[in-house]
Amino acid sequence: MYVAVKGGEQAIDNAHRLLAKRRRGDTALAELSVAQIRQQLPMAVARVMSEGSLYDEELAALAIKQSAGDLLEAIFLLRAYRTTLPRFGHSLPLETADMCLSRRISATFKDLPGGQLLGPTFDYTHRLMDFALLAEGEQPQLDVDPDACLERCPRVLDLLGNEGLMTPEIDRSAPVADITREPLEFPSSRAERLQALARGDEGFLLALGYSTQRGYGRNHPFAGEIRIGELDVWIEPEELGFPVCLGEIEVSECEMVNQFVGGQGKEPQFTRGYGLAFGYAERKAMAMALVDRALRAGEYAEEVQGPAQQEEFVLMHCDNVEAAGFVSHLKLPHYVDFQAELELIRKLRRPAADAPQTAQKEARA
Repeated sequence: MYVAVKGGEQAIDNAHRLLAKRRRGDTALAELSVAQIRQQLPMAVARVMSEGSLYDEELAALAIKQSAGDLLEAIFLLRAYRTTLPRFGHSLPLETADMCLSRRISATFKDLPGGQLLGPTFDYTHRLMDFALLAEGEQPQLDVDPDACLERCPRVLDLLGNEGLMTPEIDRSAPVADITREPLEFPSSRAERLQALARGDEGFLLALGYSTQRGYGRNHPFAGEIRIGELDVWIEPEELGFPVCLGEIEVSECEMVNQFVGGQGKEPQFTRGYGLAFGYAERKAMAMALVDRALRAGEYAEEVQGPAQQEEFVLMHCDNVEAAGFVSHLKLPHYVDFQAELELIRKLRRPAADAPQTAQKEARA
């Protein structure tokens, strides 16, 4: 049990002022505004919103500024603020098929209804430093045809499902537990796992997803479809009895096509992994989809061979806020504990140190 350490208030105040000074940097330069962070660091804002479990671009940008760019600290700040907000209801299920797309690709079919939409991506950049950005010059704006419109883009996995080639997702309409209000228990439902993965650390999930591709898990994935765009969020208040649109949010969605299952009277079918994250977070959604499928090993009677398939290991260690807190607690005073271990090791070493003297006394005797 840890108790508050008394004293040192002046040192703590000074630490706060030093942090503020370090955050501000050279005062001869213009201060970075929250609006600039929101508009010019969209990837960072998306990660903070997703892992902070709160969709608010302005608050996420504020957290990034307050944390001096430490995204994990920003996620912690946003989650802490989230706990102070009232809970007045839940939204209707999001219909991502109606997404207003900015990016839509598939690695399984070249010619898709609606076509491939590359959108903004690093995929085709040369990964060379652009020193023109040091000049802070204006980048040319993309000319967009005001009459341009997208065709309807049906889901790729629905195309497979229509042929009976994709294992259907069963909606049992069961109540979905909220892991932010109820403790996570094992074995967990898929809905609970997806919630934990959506809040999970991107780097951790990426490493686990990578491990499944290297053989630490029975996984042979294809990127069935990746969608990024905006969609409406609807809520249906009990007192109204009809849905009301709250606004639009940007999300990234990934559906992976995985190796097929079958046998024992069942026709072979592909399986899927699913990932969804706030904002432009393609890598997070892909990693989430890989790990989601790996965690379904028990559902398909597969042998658990790798860490990514072990439910408790993944879900109990993917939360970066909890992990950072537990690691950071090592900075707290452990004087008494250490002194106890120090005294113990001295006692253990004492007989060995006294042995030569004892032997000399016995030899003289």
